Amino acid sequence: MTNFNTIISSSTPTLVDFYAKWCGPCKMQAPILEQVKQQIGDKATILKIDVDHDNELASIYHVQSIPTLILFKNGKILWRVSGVRQANTILSKINEAL
Repeated sequence: MTNFNTIISSSTPTLVDFYAKWCGPCKMQAPILEQVKQQIGDKATILKIDVDHDNELASIYHVQSIPTLILFKNGKILWRVSGVRQANTILSKINEAL
């Protein structure tokens, strides 16, 4: 938890993907996030949180459906969305945070 808080408190935007291995839409989101990471490089961090293994974080951030993407910068939530999102939408939100 301490490490998570350190990461999201960074001035580097951090996109957190709350997912589960059994979740169909989450499996669709994964390659899209890979594409985003390739395009954004080190300008942003992408962090995956498995809600089955870290349900405390999911509870703290009121994650009720997955996938849920939350974009943090300096510890603040800049953007939050549930459901599969395309790379251009995610990249646009990260670029706004840069």
